[in-house]
Parts: sequence; C-alpha cells; structure tokens
Amino acid sequence: MRIVTGKYKGRHFDIPRTFKARPTTDFAKENIFNVLTGYLDFYGTAALDLFSGTGSITLELLSRGCSQVVSVEQDRDHHRFICECLKKLDTNACIPLRGDAFRFVKSCKQQFDFIFADPPYALKELPTIPSFVFEKGLLKEGGLFVFEHGKDYDFSDNSHFVEHRTYGSVNFTIFK
Repeated sequence: MRIVTGKYKGRHFDIPRTFKARPTTDFAKENIFNVLTGYLDFYGTAALDLFSGTGSITLELLSRGCSQVVSVEQDRDHHRFICECLKKLDTNACIPLRGDAFRFVKSCKQQFDFIFADPPYALKELPTIPSFVFEKGLLKEGGLFVFEHGKDYDFSDNSHFVEHRTYGSVNFTIFK
C-alpha cells in the first residue's frame, strides 16, 4: 500500500497477508483523488473514513493536509495496523476508532467536510449507506461524500448524486 501524493508521498506500508480487507488499488485511489481535487481542497478539512480497512484512504487524507481524520474500522487486526501506520507517520491528526461504522454514524454529533466509505462489497446493508449518512447529517454543507462499491449498484437516483466513476473493477459514486 502506497501513499500517492502530499506530505507523505511515496511512503509504503506492507499489508499482512492474513488481512481480509481489499485496499483501494493505487490506480483507482490516484484517479479518484485527481477528480476530487476539482471539488475540494483537502488542506485543513475534517474527514471521516468509514470502513477504513487497511487505512489506505485515511493515510492519503492525512498526507493531503486534512486537519483531522476520523477512521472507523471494526476489525481488531486492521485497526491495530492503522494505528501502527499512524505511529510511523508520527501524526496525531487522526482519531482511529475501533467499532461498527453503523453505530458510529448513529451516534456521531460531528459534521465533516469529506466522507469516504468503502464497505465490504458483500455487505447486505451496502445500498442503504448513502441515504443513512445524509439522514444523520454527517456531511457539512458544501461537503463531499465518496462511496466505493461494486459494479452492481447505481445511486444516480439519490438526490445528492453528483457523478459516478469507474476505474477497473472499482466504482465510486460522489455525492454532495
């Protein structure tokens, strides 16, 4: 796993082979972030990374200058790995939380400039996540929400839909 650009550009982290998480590919991550820079300046923003997995997006957000990143991951080993990566970067701009993303969204009182969610593609609740995030008011006005999902989903009828991007087998839907 590599950080594409920013303060920590080029840093590599070896993901343990035992991990179940599927990190966003470098190709897809680089391309979606190129698109996102047209919508949002990450410097100084508050970001939320739901279903953090390996922490790839969390680390990229920190590298691009986010002032705060809340990283939510349920798996104990993945959470530990994210904490180890953060320690190597010597940053305290991230709050790595171990817990269920749905419970976090239900109880969260903070709003964010940017939200990224990459749930397991087989998660049965996956189609409900965009509406759930907006119902709970987690996104600040003018903020951006990026949802990574499999090819079988279409969110273009959501009132917050902005655009859909595909990079290989990775699909991103952008909402405002």
